[in-house]
Amino acid sequence: MQSGNLVPDSMILDLISSEFKSRGWLSSAPTSSISPSASFILDGFPRTATQASSLETIVPVNFVVHLVTPPSVILSRIASRWVHEPSGRVYNTDFNAPKVPGKDDVTGEPLTQREDDSIDTWKQRLHKFEETSKALLEHYQRKGCLWRVEGDTSDEISPKLFAEIERQFC
Repeated sequence: MQSGNLVPDSMILDLISSEFKSRGWLSSAPTSSISPSASFILDGFPRTATQASSLETIVPVNFVVHLVTPPSVILSRIASRWVHEPSGRVYNTDFNAPKVPGKDDVTGEPLTQREDDSIDTWKQRLHKFEETSKALLEHYQRKGCLWRVEGDTSDEISPKLFAEIERQFC
């Protein structure tokens, strides 16, 4: 992960399958046996068309969101992200800055930047995504479940996303 590479497919698929089984959403039977009460979001997986096909052997996929944000915006946000590792609290010096620069608001302990939040690592991740996403997006477009949304911030994207979820599922 720190070098920008992906976790092996089999590991992620095993994790997803195990989690769904532990929640009672998935039995050992074929895909059709997923519980109607199962409702979940996968963030960042699948990343390739091969992963998508493998995932569909475990669960059906009915809605895929393609978030489109300029790479310059993504890299700027990463460079401005700081975390309080013990608690997982996340700050961003551009829009959610700590009250005291470099210190956690709750404990006053120092904030750090994650090792995998380096600009070089993220450039590698973005490059890898560009390489692999075309076939993935085409896969879901053919299935008729791909929805694309553009924006630079969650304040811009979230209302559009919530409206589309409401339209499709409520």
